Amino acid sequence: MADPKGFLTTTRETACSRPVADRLKDWNEVYVPGSLLPIISKQAGRCMDCGIPFCHNGCPLGNLIPEWNDYAYREDWAAASERLHATNNFPEFTGRLCPAPCESACVLGINQPAVTIKNVEVSIIDKAWDNGDVTPQAPERLSGKTVAVIGSGPAGLAAAQQLTRAGHTVVVYERADRIGGLLRYGIPEFKMEKVHINRRIEQMRAEGTKFRTGIEVGRDITATDLRKRFDAVVVAAGATVSRDLPVPGRELKGIHFAMEYLPLANKVQEGDFLAPPITAEGKHVVVIGGGDTGADCVGTAHRQGAASVTQLEIMPKPGEDRNANQPWPTFPMLYKVTSAHEEGGERVYSVSTTHFEGDEDGNVQALHLVEVEFVDGKLVQKPGTERVLPAQLVTLAMGFTGTDQANGLVQQFGVELDARGNIDRDASYATNVDGVFVAGDAGRGQSLIVWAIAEGRSAARGVDRFLTGSSALPYPVKPTDRSLTV
Repeated sequence: MADPKGFLTTTRETACSRPVADRLKDWNEVYVPGSLLPIISKQAGRCMDCGIPFCHNGCPLGNLIPEWNDYAYREDWAAASERLHATNNFPEFTGRLCPAPCESACVLGINQPAVTIKNVEVSIIDKAWDNGDVTPQAPERLSGKTVAVIGSGPAGLAAAQQLTRAGHTVVVYERADRIGGLLRYGIPEFKMEKVHINRRIEQMRAEGTKFRTGIEVGRDITATDLRKRFDAVVVAAGATVSRDLPVPGRELKGIHFAMEYLPLANKVQEGDFLAPPITAEGKHVVVIGGGDTGADCVGTAHRQGAASVTQLEIMPKPGEDRNANQPWPTFPMLYKVTSAHEEGGERVYSVSTTHFEGDEDGNVQALHLVEVEFVDGKLVQKPGTERVLPAQLVTLAMGFTGTDQANGLVQQFGVELDARGNIDRDASYATNVDGVFVAGDAGRGQSLIVWAIAEGRSAARGVDRFLTGSSALPYPVKPTDRSLTV
């Protein structure tokens, strides 16, 4: 135990955010650089090193949290980094983007504010990069086996890194022009600057992983060709089909999926555009969907100079505290204020969009909504609660429905789908097609970054055993384990 009295004597402190007026002028990460290091040792000392550390179970990766908390408390950053990387390929991603179900499962959280696990995690990995403790881990020998990984999001990258380190020759195929999947084109710069992706890619290249961008499997190269070239294939293409809103007026110009809007802002930061083709500048913006993707749209619209931003959510406003249906150590659905919400705008709960209204040129001008409530377990409209919001830009951030099948990838491989429309797989992450495996959202459905990395690592073990007959790679989670899904 790092500090036997830490949880009694030290109060919870988190990273300091830059003033709203300052951060709205740029796209840099919202937190004050270096603000964690002066406090992180004591924060790590709040960890009680529980006999049964429920934080392990709260994280799909099985992170060794009490161990690296202890090292962080003692400021042994090299040892902390080693323990952190033992279960997580990319802690700089999860430390910035994960909603931290580990903290919801923290035993201290039963009657006190939980340990700031996420802040400790990101401090360890940032310090490791600064100190040169993150180096390429090339395999000692090559197996002679080849693997293709389709998709370069967190699941694909985790699988690729694990398989490369096991000695296999791995090629990652990405249909976009840069590596990273939604980490690159979807997550705004103010949540995670892309330097964190870039240096991981360089590490993976140095280890031997090969990357092919601008190639869409199913269109630019067929599944048959891919299977002829490689001994195994990992499908990690994500669940990229956005959920639509089929209401009157949906065809009006100015209504876009979040994943049409957000990547263009990323491309401006990459230097591809001087200004985004879709912008919120001077417009009344309505974001439909109350989750993290919706919050990303809110923060992006603020930085683009929106006249107003309103975020709509069909479900009731969550409570400030756990309810009886979400007891510790489960991940509770609580009301949270993200950095984007701190920057302004209005959040409206328990409302449903009935239709859009346009001008004579076919541009959206207004959104009509109505309040809803649960009656006998079903959402119904409340008469007399209709109202109209001005809207010149609407983003649909209502989640995703499955893997893109328009390019023929699913059909060409001949993989079977489960009842939820995801690619089916067995306990080793293998599909019904010999040598074809699936990891991440493509098999699980829309989920968290920690699940993606955990599944990528687990699928890598399945591939390794398929190629060599055995595997020493770790196996964090089984495909059937949904106990921690949030």
